[in-house]
Amino acid sequence: MSWIKTIETARLADEGVACAEAAGRRIAFYEVEGEFFATDDLCTHGRAFLSDGYLDGHMIECPLHQGLFDVRTGAPCGAPCTEAIRTYPVRVEDGVLHVMVEEG
Repeated sequence: MSWIKTIETARLADEGVACAEAAGRRIAFYEVEGEFFATDDLCTHGRAFLSDGYLDGHMIECPLHQGLFDVRTGAPCGAPCTEAIRTYPVRVEDGVLHVMVEEG
């Protein structure tokens, strides 16, 4: 696993959520009250991109069936979602988000 440089934090300014590719994976990034989080971008229920969803506090709502996930833990928090999404460590360097993802 290694730190991978992705997108500038400014990309999250408007909606608090954006996506980028890292090590061949689509990763959704979130900013909540000045903290940054990262998860897989694909919903485990409806196969929709969470980065197209609505972020409310620490909850991301899937745009397909309105299921909820906690972006801090990946835990499902609202039906119909029952399977967690994967989370990733995030750090900021010079205004750029880096995510730790298994390469390969």
